[in-house]
Amino acid sequence: VNFVVCQLFALLAAVWFRTYLHSSKTSPFIRHVVATLLGLYLALFCFGWYALHFVIQSGISYYIMVIIGVENMHKYCFVFALGYLTVCQITRVYIFDYGQYSADFSGPMMIITQKITSLAFEIHDGMFRRNEDLTPSQRCLAVRRMPSLLEYLSYNCNFMGILAGPLCSYKDYITFIEGRSYQLQQSEANGKEDTKYEQTDPSPNIAVAQKLLICGLSLLFHMTITKTLPVEYNIDDNFRATASWPVRFFYLYVSLMAARPKYYFAWTLADAINNAAGFGFRGYDKNGVTRWDLISNLRIQQIEFSTSFKMFLDNWNIQTALWLKRVCYERATFSPTIQTFILSAIWHGVYPGYYLTFLTGVLMTLAARAIRNNIRHYFIESPAVKLCYDIVTWMATQAAISYTVVPFVLLSVKPSFTFYSSCYFCLHIASILVLLVFPLKRTQKGSKKHESVQPVWSRKLEEESLLQKNNYSTTNNSFSQKQEITCRYQALKQ
Repeated sequence: VNFVVCQLFALLAAVWFRTYLHSSKTSPFIRHVVATLLGLYLALFCFGWYALHFVIQSGISYYIMVIIGVENMHKYCFVFALGYLTVCQITRVYIFDYGQYSADFSGPMMIITQKITSLAFEIHDGMFRRNEDLTPSQRCLAVRRMPSLLEYLSYNCNFMGILAGPLCSYKDYITFIEGRSYQLQQSEANGKEDTKYEQTDPSPNIAVAQKLLICGLSLLFHMTITKTLPVEYNIDDNFRATASWPVRFFYLYVSLMAARPKYYFAWTLADAINNAAGFGFRGYDKNGVTRWDLISNLRIQQIEFSTSFKMFLDNWNIQTALWLKRVCYERATFSPTIQTFILSAIWHGVYPGYYLTFLTGVLMTLAARAIRNNIRHYFIESPAVKLCYDIVTWMATQAAISYTVVPFVLLSVKPSFTFYSSCYFCLHIASILVLLVFPLKRTQKGSKKHESVQPVWSRKLEEESLLQKNNYSTTNNSFSQKQEITCRYQALKQ
């Protein structure tokens, strides 16, 4: 109740912030101060004095940045922020309240940890590494000067994202606070000429209304349907003894699907709050329609109709997936997939079920990648065959996702192994067999053939995903606006 009340208050505060503290009416200093104080007030109201952890974690991390220097501060900040979060999670789970969510102050700390580590890497990239050594995304996100303490606290603890996020890049946040207009260049459908649109403070009202409608439907579904389809029923002795395999897998699917709307509600409401404050504008599409999905955390349609494990992960908790990619996957020197899943498990918390889920996820991801790389190109020549392939892969993906995340919901080892043993670890064994049979990488010839016959709708979906992921900031304190636009445009094209 505290969370919902605070988020609704934040929504009203966001409208007031955009209306009366607009960047054209007041200074960035005032906007930073108000955003920070409101955020800390909401944290204090929601979590009491546990909210001090947010300030302590941010303050010590900033001190580390200042005294260590840009060469190694990203490593020290990463270890400290993640370690502090883990200690708090251990304390909350095993000392105070196992399995419950009262005083769950570790939730906001997860977002703050993402922000601390992301900014540390971005400063390291911008102030220490050479430009030519950076990837296009790292180059565009790189921060070229050390933030002030106020800017740092505002970024970590602002009222729009302190309770439920989502993560955003530091440069995007500073651009929003300082009210700097920018241009986006997007190619028209024929690719022959570019159309420039200038941000003239477009209204977010329609986007906010749509997202609040989704919140209402998600909350209604959660309060009416979810309670009647508990995930725990999957390990009920009578159900396992009497239900057939098709019935068990169908219930597994619907019970896990029913568990998702609470996340849809929380993340969509958080997105609406940021939009209501004027944050989250990502430019215009080719028709000149405004897009308010700069920091959106999920795409529900793509989640529910995913035809691959990767497609599901790419559209679920998007900003966290980007964080994992930027601080771990792109920088890992060996086994990036395994390292990324381990980091994700550590970041999520200390329940054993989290680790079972993410270790299972490693197997599922590698197996799904091997199958897709080795057999998909045989089924996309004919539209009819492709449709059948999509239906089969949708069913397989939903079954695999549901099977994988059961321990994430059950939390403990014993019920998780009860579920997996009742299924005879079937998908674990199947994944291992797939990895033994199929190579992870296909030949270059096969890859080119796959690309040449890729359907138009699939290419559009992948381009949309790239646009969503590469929502880079459009301003930089050391580079001109024109250079930054070019950087972002090139990254989007790639």
